[in-house]
Amino acid sequence: MQPIRPRPRSEPFKALGLTRTVAAIALVSGVVNLLALTSPLFMLQVYDRVLSSRSVPTLVGLAVLAAGLYAFQSALDILRARVLLRVGERFDHEFSGRVHDAVVRLPLHARLPGDGLQPLRDLDNVRGFLSGQGPTALFDLPWMPLYLGICFAFHVWLGTTALVGAIVLVSLTLLTNFLSQGPIRATIEHNMVRNALMEAGRRNAEVVRALGLGPRIAARWREANVAYLAANRKAGDVASGLGGISKALRITLQSAILGVGAWLVIRQEASAGVMIAASIMMGRALAPVDLAIASWRPYLMARQSWARLQDLLGKLPEAGPVLALPRPARDLCAEALAVAPPGDRKPTVMGIGFAIQAGSALGIIGPSGSGKSTLARALIGAWEPAAGKIRIDGASFDQWDREALGRHIGYLPQGVELFDGTIAENIARFEPEADAGKIVAAAMAAGAHELILRFEAGYQTRIGEAGSALSAGQRQRIGLARALYDDPFLVVLDEPNANLDSDGETGVVRAITAVRERKGIAIVVAHRPSAINAVDHVLVMEAGRMKAFGPRDEVLSKVLKPPPDRHPATNGAAPSGPPAYRPTTRTLHPFHVAAAPASGFDTAAEKTPEAEDADVRH
Repeated sequence: MQPIRPRPRSEPFKALGLTRTVAAIALVSGVVNLLALTSPLFMLQVYDRVLSSRSVPTLVGLAVLAAGLYAFQSALDILRARVLLRVGERFDHEFSGRVHDAVVRLPLHARLPGDGLQPLRDLDNVRGFLSGQGPTALFDLPWMPLYLGICFAFHVWLGTTALVGAIVLVSLTLLTNFLSQGPIRATIEHNMVRNALMEAGRRNAEVVRALGLGPRIAARWREANVAYLAANRKAGDVASGLGGISKALRITLQSAILGVGAWLVIRQEASAGVMIAASIMMGRALAPVDLAIASWRPYLMARQSWARLQDLLGKLPEAGPVLALPRPARDLCAEALAVAPPGDRKPTVMGIGFAIQAGSALGIIGPSGSGKSTLARALIGAWEPAAGKIRIDGASFDQWDREALGRHIGYLPQGVELFDGTIAENIARFEPEADAGKIVAAAMAAGAHELILRFEAGYQTRIGEAGSALSAGQRQRIGLARALYDDPFLVVLDEPNANLDSDGETGVVRAITAVRERKGIAIVVAHRPSAINAVDHVLVMEAGRMKAFGPRDEVLSKVLKPPPDRHPATNGAAPSGPPAYRPTTRTLHPFHVAAAPASGFDTAAEKTPEAEDADVRH
């Protein structure tokens, strides 16, 4: 895994480089807040000048002026909202690609806690907050002192009343922040667990149905959902409770300032217009606080989401530009290789070192759990080595651009996963404007061409999510065609014949032979011996270490032993004559590792036709 590069905490605006945009929004907000004085000043003029003078032209003039200012304020409000909406979109455009890359790469670097799509939801939380009313409150809050100052200009008691109200509401906002952080964090965590259980049930729907696990899986999900609802209820109670108190206090304070204003009018220390204008002014001063309290939950969710996104993107930084290397054509080397599963520090495979020349094929054999698939994942660059290097033509994988290297690698995993799309798109690895000739050639090399043509839509058949419309054998053949697309230099096949019939196994052997003939390198992880028949080198794995490596027949004769044969005529004793294992260019029997006779591969003479298709796994 690449070293974590610490990144300074920054707000989304700053991270986007929107200094000028923020300054423009602040300027627009300042004009909007100045225009908000229209209402109290209009009321002040109406009560103190129009009513006393009974001048209709003055009233009309004030009304026309106020209408124009209201229209201008409305236009600026709309403009500010539209700008904030586009700021949210820009945030999404800026980070969505990196978030997608991180979501795809994260399983290769660490174990996923809960819901693997949470980073995408975090992105939506931040974008939603930036596009909503939350930032508006933040831009309006600095103008609160202006309104309070005008209240003091009207009368000191009016200003004092407004100031006390502002202090109470600001304190309530801080209390909201203190009480909401924990419940909101717990809500998000429980939601991640709930979504992960739901996705696991959907992904394994066949197993759930076949084994009658529906009620038990549903019970687990309901338990997680109850915990989520409880956390959500607690967070909602805090937000709604403090929001209700804030609203009641705001109305109370407006009534209080009206009462103070009326008392001042009675004492002839203020006019009726001042009383009404002060009430409106205080309402405008406290409005951003009220809006901030209402938007506090989205704000906290966005802030926590942004912190998680920064942490995630800091752990998985973007790869820098890499010099393009020529197409590999010489060899593959593993140097003192050690591999640990994602999220583990202790390697499960270590001490691997070998070199394979172009035109060769390597078979990796050994008992279950010996580290064969782990080694295969490292050889294609999916898992980064904990120690050592893997080199193609002398260049380690980190010297390659991943997309460029991917064109030279073909990989068929044990569990073949295909993407929703057509068969042709999957074979072509979703390459834009892929060459139809290369697609057909890959399918023919995998022995899948005739199989594909039997579908009603042929290569344009849509296979559904994860290839759900296909059988396991069909997915394996199409996955093999994808691995062979565009003649990659290195082809790694992890149990390529696990779900194949005899014709499919023949296709695998032919594909391995074709890779060797065009001077590529094929690596085959196998339990069934038919694929080993096409390789010229064998690597034997045991307990995560390389037990032997070398030419196939030489290695098999040294580290493998024939299974004991029972012969009635000799009462179980082995017959005299040559040993049971005879290297052959034809199909081999399953093998047993000498040091682990209960598992692995057995050697024997030629297979009988009846045993040709037997899938012997240990």
